[in-house]
Amino acid sequence: MSASLLSTVFASEGAASFPILPALVFVPLVGAILIAIMPSSRPELSRQMAILTALLTGILSIALLVQFKTDDAGFQFVVQQTWVKSLDIKFFLGVDGISLFLVVLTGILFPIALFAAKPEHSPKGYYAWLTLLMAGCMGAFLSLDLFLFFLMFEITLVPLYMLIGKWGHGRRIYAATKFFLYTMLGSAFMLVSIVTLAVLAGAGDKGGVSFDFTKIIATDNLATSTGRWLFLGMAIAFAVKVPSFPFHTWLPDAHTEAPTAGSIDLAGILLKLGTYGFLRYGLELFPEATVWFAPVMLTLATIGVVYGGIVAAMQRNLKRLVAYSSVAHMGFALMGLFALNVEGIEGSVLQMVNHGITTGALFILLGFLYTRRHTYEISQLKGIGKVAPIFAGVFTLVMLASIGVPGLNGFVGEFLVLLGTFVAHRWWAVIAATGVIIAALYLLWAYQRVFQGEPDEANKNFPDLKISEKLVMVPLVGLIIFLGIYPKPVLDRIAPSVKRVVTRLEVKVDGFHEPITRNGADLLHITEGSQVMNGEHSLGVATNGQGANQ
Repeated sequence: MSASLLSTVFASEGAASFPILPALVFVPLVGAILIAIMPSSRPELSRQMAILTALLTGILSIALLVQFKTDDAGFQFVVQQTWVKSLDIKFFLGVDGISLFLVVLTGILFPIALFAAKPEHSPKGYYAWLTLLMAGCMGAFLSLDLFLFFLMFEITLVPLYMLIGKWGHGRRIYAATKFFLYTMLGSAFMLVSIVTLAVLAGAGDKGGVSFDFTKIIATDNLATSTGRWLFLGMAIAFAVKVPSFPFHTWLPDAHTEAPTAGSIDLAGILLKLGTYGFLRYGLELFPEATVWFAPVMLTLATIGVVYGGIVAAMQRNLKRLVAYSSVAHMGFALMGLFALNVEGIEGSVLQMVNHGITTGALFILLGFLYTRRHTYEISQLKGIGKVAPIFAGVFTLVMLASIGVPGLNGFVGEFLVLLGTFVAHRWWAVIAATGVIIAALYLLWAYQRVFQGEPDEANKNFPDLKISEKLVMVPLVGLIIFLGIYPKPVLDRIAPSVKRVVTRLEVKVDGFHEPITRNGADLLHITEGSQVMNGEHSLGVATNGQGANQ
């Protein structure tokens, strides 16, 4: 990307007074470059630059949240500049309610990961790769050009491969290679779909090639069968990234062998590229194919929820247990998307954010545990709650949030997902609801074995959380409690964009109508006029077609 293009982007008339979206991408990118050219003999400079870069990017993401217009369903802070004119490839960035909180999550979680763990060796490369990973994630969530999205999507592969392969544990080379091959294979299908779509959609000048997302969704040039094949190509790439059953087998190995910061960012951010990709580039680009494939995707999501939970319960390694729990929790996020109604999709977006917070927090705590005991094996951990009560208390709170206990953030997203899915496809929701029970089983059982009982000789001197570690956990614990009690500010900003997506499905797909229920009446089978007293139903549901909260 040339210097002239960069200068034009930052001076774009489409941007706000300050080009905040390009800054969210280029600040960590420039930070990674600066770290790469720093002397290896001064490792403290690399860490300071990485933290400064991540904090500045985080502050920019919070500023974006503050300036975001709640009622605007479209893309905001749009910046676009032609990159390759003949192919209509642009540096095109924008944010809506769907991507907003994933950007904010990225801005919050990366600095926390840097504070939570340090590398055991070669700090310069470690911090450079982490910072580049942040730039790739930001770019993927903000891209509105399909070529740019693919580029940013692929940029995230190399840093994580290096982080696992060089700074990981045990079978790190095997885990890194497996991760890279799985994801690259999926990306090959996505690239074919993107190029084919750009050509066949004819969204450019005079029906030419265009990779502009907003132009492509405004066209209607694809045959039904073509749209289904292209959706399938994209779906394979995103299903690998989620990961969805049966493409999930790379994730436990990657998590188990990754360094702490790698696990935090993989679980908290990178997995969301899959579900975000389904929502942005699946549901919006291929509405007919989305409806056609919905039963298949719901089935895979339901299998993931139940299967991930059952396998997690069988794990003897605590980190591997949490890794399999991600398969189950991301299954809920995928399920909400293909409920194809506002409740389900809102719940899915919220589940993505909440999973990033809770699972990121769990991996941070596991990192603290590893620095003390140098093992994740459950059989070697016992009675930690007796000697480290604060550690145990924080772990309990985060664990309960992961289970989905009401009052904590994990409950809200799963509840909306199950509600939306129950209205649309009842039996999938019923089966998936057992995943909540299974989650309670494997997490409480693991907690009982690790934290309860009397500590043995190896664990009797287990140190409690230090002040610096407590400070790392404060923002995540605060978000867990706040979003569990009052998720309204988040849902208010997500809702308009989600409604735009659902409306597009109804407009573009003949015979499709959003699966909804009116104030629970469809679920309760209330017949018109039954038990009417003064115009209201005895259960508090209005019978005049208006909301029950009048």
